[in-house]
Amino acid sequence: MSKTYEYVPEPALVKGNHDFKDITAMVTDINMRPTPMAWYILFGISNLLLLVLMVSIAYLFWEGTGIWGLNQPVGWGWAIINFVWWVGIGHAGTLISAILFLFRQGWRTAINRFAEAMTIFAVMCAGIFPAIHVGRIWVIYWVFPLPNSMGMWPNFNSPLLWDVFAVSTYFTVSLLFWYVGLVPDLATLRDKVKSKLGQVLYGTFALGWRGSNRHWWNYEKSYMILAGLATPLVLSVHTIVSFDFAVSIIPGWHTTIFPPYFVAGAVFSGFAMVLTLMIIVRKIYGLEDIMTVDHIEKMNIIILVTGSMVSFAYLMEIFIAWYGGVEYEKAIFIIRATGPYAWAFWIMIACNVISPQVFWSKKLRRNVAFTFFISIVVNIGMWFERFVITVTSLSTDFLPSSWGYYSPTLWDVATYIGTFGLFGSSFLLFLRFLPMVAIAELKGAMPQADPHNYDDDGNYIPPKVEIPEPTRKSV
Repeated sequence: MSKTYEYVPEPALVKGNHDFKDITAMVTDINMRPTPMAWYILFGISNLLLLVLMVSIAYLFWEGTGIWGLNQPVGWGWAIINFVWWVGIGHAGTLISAILFLFRQGWRTAINRFAEAMTIFAVMCAGIFPAIHVGRIWVIYWVFPLPNSMGMWPNFNSPLLWDVFAVSTYFTVSLLFWYVGLVPDLATLRDKVKSKLGQVLYGTFALGWRGSNRHWWNYEKSYMILAGLATPLVLSVHTIVSFDFAVSIIPGWHTTIFPPYFVAGAVFSGFAMVLTLMIIVRKIYGLEDIMTVDHIEKMNIIILVTGSMVSFAYLMEIFIAWYGGVEYEKAIFIIRATGPYAWAFWIMIACNVISPQVFWSKKLRRNVAFTFFISIVVNIGMWFERFVITVTSLSTDFLPSSWGYYSPTLWDVATYIGTFGLFGSSFLLFLRFLPMVAIAELKGAMPQADPHNYDDDGNYIPPKVEIPEPTRKSV
């Protein structure tokens, strides 16, 4: 004898009794209704920070890199630190969109759109720093393999050139992936917007989408191809960025653990930034039914896993430095923990090793306010990780007579803070004019999209599963 129960194998992707029409209205109304005053205030603040960035770069063009805190022996400072940090943040969007798409994780549909946007804007911020840190910024085009009258080519053995190819490829594929996913939703906005200009702009970028079978077939095929292209890029980009350090002979850099260590750290910090933005967005725009606590819990689990991987990498670095028997390697890790930058090292340990472990608790994983706090702590810790890696190894190299202390100047800080203006302005424009949730994908992952959940008259019936009653076995 069996009994029928109402049973949902996984938590519902959308809370509440919402149908397709409700989902469309919840997302598109954000773009259709008048712009709230809070948006203008945040956009104004972001533009002020963007102005700070522009002034900082203009002054750098005029005076040169001497305005930064660079010295001998620390020739790399905040520029490289910020570059690695922003590239790392840009990893979560493509991972959520591409890898989780290939693994058919339906919960990604509520957060993948603005995570992809975050990726693009973070890579834009990251790309500024390699360009401006070279000194002679006006000849930065020399790093590109362009034909020239001198018949010279870039040094293909240089990690700087590897960064150019890796980051530009990653940005291009991520942008295409983001845009292809937008096409069906741009058509939805085209059909709903009232202004003539909006209809023209949305209609142009919707590429004549009508939702026909042929359109959907081409869309799904291209989306799958781009997901396949983006997946190895998630792993390769930060691997190549890690080669900036790993191919050198500097103590603390010359290690083969850097590629997987950097990739894990990038996913770690990227998911933390997605959580920070998601918690703010869901609260301001009332999207708690779409971006649910279940989504937050799943992302916290990923932060716990990648945070544990980063912690393991920290331990392995120290162990291999001791086990390898190289005095310079052992010395650099002792100096990191006890030397002039010990404060940065222990902030890194507290933020990256200790703080994620609280997510072993299910109660804390589902606490939105606590998650918001930890996500900020993690990104602070990951910035200090890049600071410790970059600065400590350069400031204490092989000869004690050449050791030096690095401290940033006002222009270092202004340039870094200014990139938040570029990021914030871009992200706010995205929220205002484009659908922040992938409407078509979210609908496709809902139970209402399954034709088996309807009766002969077309009425929706929630899925049911036959669960046999437990039977007692005779002893």
